[in-house]
This record gives sequence, C-alpha cells and structure tokens, in this order.
Amino acid sequence: MGKLLSRLGQSELRDALRRMRGGLIGIVALSAMVNILMLTGSIYLMLVYDRVLPGQHQATLFSLFVMVVVAYAFYGAFDVMRSRMLADVSASLDQSLTERVQQIEGRIALERPDAKELISPTRDLDQLRSFVASAGPPALIDLPWIVFFLLVLTLVHYWLGVVTLAGMIVLAGLTVAAERINARHLAAVNEAMARRRTLGDRRWRHAEIIASLGMRARLVTQWRDAHDLFLKEQGSLTDASSTLSGVSKVLRMFLQSAVLTVGAILVIDGKATAGIIFASSILAGRALAPVDQAIANWRGFVTARQSWARLSNLLRQVPAPTEARTALPLPSKALAVEHLTLTPPSATRTTVADASFSLTAGQAVGILGPSGSGKSSLVRGVIGAWKPVKGAVRLDGATIDQWDIDRLGSAIGYLPQSVELFGGTIAQNIARFEPDAPADLIFAAARQAGVHDMILKFPDGYDLQVGEDGGQLSAGQRQRIALARALYRDPFLVVLDEPNSNLDHEGEVALIRAVQQVRTRGGIVLMVAHRPAILAAVDMAMLMRNGAIQAFGPRDEVLAKVTRPRGASDSANVAVLPQRGGSA
Repeated sequence: MGKLLSRLGQSELRDALRRMRGGLIGIVALSAMVNILMLTGSIYLMLVYDRVLPGQHQATLFSLFVMVVVAYAFYGAFDVMRSRMLADVSASLDQSLTERVQQIEGRIALERPDAKELISPTRDLDQLRSFVASAGPPALIDLPWIVFFLLVLTLVHYWLGVVTLAGMIVLAGLTVAAERINARHLAAVNEAMARRRTLGDRRWRHAEIIASLGMRARLVTQWRDAHDLFLKEQGSLTDASSTLSGVSKVLRMFLQSAVLTVGAILVIDGKATAGIIFASSILAGRALAPVDQAIANWRGFVTARQSWARLSNLLRQVPAPTEARTALPLPSKALAVEHLTLTPPSATRTTVADASFSLTAGQAVGILGPSGSGKSSLVRGVIGAWKPVKGAVRLDGATIDQWDIDRLGSAIGYLPQSVELFGGTIAQNIARFEPDAPADLIFAAARQAGVHDMILKFPDGYDLQVGEDGGQLSAGQRQRIALARALYRDPFLVVLDEPNSNLDHEGEVALIRAVQQVRTRGGIVLMVAHRPAILAAVDMAMLMRNGAIQAFGPRDEVLAKVTRPRGASDSANVAVLPQRGGSA
C-alpha cells in the first residue's frame, strides 16, 4: 500500500491518506492475518489424509477440528474488521476533503458552467469513497500474497510452484488487458452518460417551452439517440469485462485441475503423499484468487484511478489558502472599477473592455445601453462572479479578492436578471439561508422591498415553501422577494440587473423607494435599467455600447446625450432609451 501511494505523487489526496496511515497499516496487518489463516483448509486436509485416516485417530481428528473452528472464527473476525476499517477510512477521506471539494465545485460552477457534466469533484470524491469501501482494495492488497502461496507450493514441490507460476503469468496478462480495455470503454461510457444527463436535465428546466412550442418529440429523439449510444458503450464495456472475468475464472479452475494432476503424478512416483494432492489444489486456487478478484473489480479500480487523477489535478489548480486571511473591515465608502476587461466563463469573446468608473457612498448609477452592450457582464464583474481578464474592482481601495468571499457577500446585495430562488421558505430565501436569522432583519428587508404586506397575504406567510426555483410564485413575486434578499442586512453595494422586468406599477414604486433608502443610509447602487421611470432613483447614469462605456456622469447630463438628435440631417433619428430586453 505504501508503494502504491508513493507512485501517486504529491497531492492533497495523498496527504489525506497519509493522515490515516494508522488505519491503513491496520488494514494491511489484518490482510496479512486473513491470508495466513487461508492456509487452514489446506493444512487441515493434508493432516486428515496423511495422519488421521492412516492411523484412524478420532481424538486427533476432533482436536484438529476444534483448532480449525477457532482459526476460521478468527478469519471471519479479521475479515469483518478489515471491511469496517476500510469503511471508516473511506468516510474519513470524504470528511477531510468535502469542504475543499465543495469550494472547487463552486469555483467551477462560476468559471466553467459548460463543464457541469464533465467535471464534478463531488462525483469524483463519491467514486473514491465508494471504491475504498468496496471489495476492490482488499483484492489489490492481497495481490502481493500470491508470492507467499507460490513459495508454499514450491516448498511442497517445485513442479507445483512452476505450474502455478505459469498460471499467474497468464492471469497477469489478462489483468493488463483488462486495464487497457476497461479504461478505453469506461471513458466512452462516461462521455455518453454525461451527454444523456445533460439532455435529460434540459427537459426538466425548460418543460414549459418544450411543451408549448411543440419541441417534445424532437428532444425525445435527441435523448433517445444519446441513450442508444450510452447503451452501446455500456454493452461494450460489459462484454469486455464479463469476457475477461469469465476467461480468468475458467483459467483458474483449469490451473487447479492442472495442479491436482501434477500432484497425482508426484504421488504415483512416490514423491508426495495423498494429502498433498488436495492441499496443493486448494493452495493453487488461493494463490490465483487475488488475480481473479482484481480482474472482477478492475472496472471500479479504473474508475477510482481516473477520479483520483481528476480530483488531484483540481486540488493542485485550486490550492487551499495556506494562511488565515486578514479580516478587512466591510466596505462603507467607495467603489472603483479600473480598466476592467471581462470575458464570459468558458468563452473567448470580450464583453466588457477597459471599463473605468467610480462611485462614493450614497450614489446610485443607472446603466443604459442596447441589448448585448455588456451591461449584465459589467455588474457580474463588479460583484466578483466573473474574474477579470484585466483590470480590477476595488471597494474602499482594496480589490475584492482580498476579502473572504462569504464575509464580503454580506456587504453585497445582488438581484440577477434571471431571478433564482431556492427550495425553502420565503423567510429562508430572504435571509440567504442564514442559520437562526433574526426575524426583525428579515421583516426589515421585506419592508424595504415593499413585499411585507404581500407576503402576509400568503397562506403560510413567511413560512410558505416557494419550491425549487421559486416555482410556487409568479415571476413578479419572485423578483420582489429576490429584491428583499438583496437588501437583507443593509449591504453596502447593491447590484440590480433589470430589477423591474417583471414588476407592475406598485412594484416599480417600491423599487424606487428601496433604491432611495439604500442611498440615504450610505450605500451604493448599480442598476441596469430599461425603463426610464426607475431612473428617478439614481443620481448617476452610464451608457454602454459594444462592451465599452460611452458616457458616465450625472444622470441628467448623460440622458441629454442619449436623447439628443444625432445630426441636423438626421433629426428624426433619435437615440432613445433602449427597449426592454436582455443584455449580455
């Protein structure tokens, strides 16, 4: 086991296993006892045939049987202990890496959303944990004991050792073949499975659109094609695995018969006793059994090894913080965006180029521009959801990566363009699922968003279960509750991306009032706007086109530029405010 770990290279995974060295050593020691006790049946059979039967000593037989019972009892106890220790090691491995894996999962979700099905450190950790607790590790640990049984057979007679060694060489070749074949087929199965899962998730997320636009049959056809490919690859993997496993079992049984034949020849020649015939056959079967078990569990081993490689690589790419981060005071004075350039995750096109502006406490800016001008991209970069290609975002002079992400999150309120609520109560969603959140702060946020009275009219009030994605609420209700979530605990920076896209007049009035309250208490508001009415709440305005800031300054000055005729000869062509719609 130590040599196996040494070949895995330096990694957090190896360090995690090293911390469990005591348990691993115990597992290896128990494996040694289990394998030694495997000699019990062979020794008992040889003594019965060579000592008890010729002399017809019933007392000796009785004594030997009692010893065999005790030996098998210890064997069973050691085997159970080994299985339980493997389960404990797998659980400890999971617990030691869960937090790091979840951090990486969140990072991937932000930076590689397109890789959801291909990269999943949580799934890789689950596969590692399942493999460690399975029959795979005992089969691998028992492999070196082949040499022990081979030596025992050789001591009985060298021809028995030669025949068994020949069988081992053949089985070793099967093991190598199993490695190559299973690895190739398993990669194809995983890819086909990811494709099928992606198409299945699409039908759940977009069920209404699929049904209303008559796309159901086409998407079913797509899924069916992916499913057929998965079944084909799965069948190829199963065929290869079962063929190798079947050949290995047949070969093992044949070798046992071959060893029995050699033993019989030795007895006929007077070079061995009758008991050796049967004992050597059992020993040969036991010597070859670890290879047979390894082939049977090889698929799990290949899967675990691939998961190990992927997870180890991710842990290296996203190193754990080595020192405790100095806790900066939460921002309360200014926001500065310096030459910010952004590209969407997993993309190469630039959606925001060299953007610079600054705001101080109490200011609010309305961000204007046509669809695809980079407004939503800009606010995602400001809150740190997208990493800058160039430039920086500073709060009170410090770049946002100098804060702990969870601590800084309490100073940021964000209402995305696509409103997302989580399965739970309204109160839990407003409080951002903060444990034991003070009720008065939840009510205060709801009142700021103008939804307190609306929530009280629901059957269960603040305890209403909204369902996953807020499916129990209308689009406007979800947006207003999400606004309350953005205002929870009076964050310093409030970012609202088209916050009135689903609001009626009453909702817009509440939104304007909420923005004014944020400014009054010394907060900063960034608001992507498509309706001129809500610009009454801001004092600054920004115009974006093609990912660049075209104008930034006091609201009335920027609006005057936006609505000014473009030229005397083109006086009818007025650059009006953009129509309602999405933005990049």
